Amino acid sequence: MFPESWQYNLAPYIDSSVKWMVKSWGPFFDAVSALVLSMLLEIEHILKWVPWWGWIIIVTAISWRLTRSFYKTLLPGVLIFSIGMFGLWEVAMETLGIVVVAVLISLLVGIPVGIAMSSSERFNGLITPVLDAMQTMPSLVYLIPALMLFGLGKVPAVFATVIYALPPVVRLTNLGIRQVSNDIQEAALVFGASPWQMLKEVRLPLAMPSIMAGINQTTMLALSMVVIASMIGAGGLGEEVLKATNRVAAGKGFEAGWAIVVLAIVIDRISQATAKSWEPPQR
Repeated sequence: MFPESWQYNLAPYIDSSVKWMVKSWGPFFDAVSALVLSMLLEIEHILKWVPWWGWIIIVTAISWRLTRSFYKTLLPGVLIFSIGMFGLWEVAMETLGIVVVAVLISLLVGIPVGIAMSSSERFNGLITPVLDAMQTMPSLVYLIPALMLFGLGKVPAVFATVIYALPPVVRLTNLGIRQVSNDIQEAALVFGASPWQMLKEVRLPLAMPSIMAGINQTTMLALSMVVIASMIGAGGLGEEVLKATNRVAAGKGFEAGWAIVVLAIVIDRISQATAKSWEPPQR
């Protein structure tokens, strides 16, 4: 048995820190919550404003533009149609709204952090353990501070999803920029490229396939959080899965789970095809 006199718990200090943040920074968190909620509601409104057949046309057109394959174009439309067939269209759009907002916030934070990590070994060494902790920490743990800071509802679900889904886009942005050929960068310097031009015109375009892969992985992780986020009032398909689990309703659980899988497949295929379009042509 581990000696009791050697035991030391961080939990009281973490709890008191979160309580201090809630008390001292309450107006700030309320303002952030209002901003995120308004953005989320606006995106949900747009997603629901487009009719179901409109989304099928849009997804089919994007798939054809990216793949030029009849099978890869037809499959996403058929899969999306199955969501409406199960009567889950509205809740699917709610889930998609949360995912879109969470991914947008993740990109706004993650890509600049990845760029900074690629430019500084010290910053890279500082942030890498944080990313490791974010990826290995059980996802349920993220719900606790989000719940304390923002209360119940969609906003804490968005922030818990951001924490869980952020690391891939940071890591792959950093990796993609570091893998840009030194010869190409030296050639750009010879032609008088400034640091900003080097980043904008050389490093980011050449790192884009890796960055797109990071966006893909971040989106997939955001979708995987929908069921867990439903525990704090996120709604959407995750809530349908949670209800089915509580009622031991296998059929309803399968339908809601299938809708999540469909969203994941369609987004994954489109984002992968987009990433391939950024790859340089093979010689």
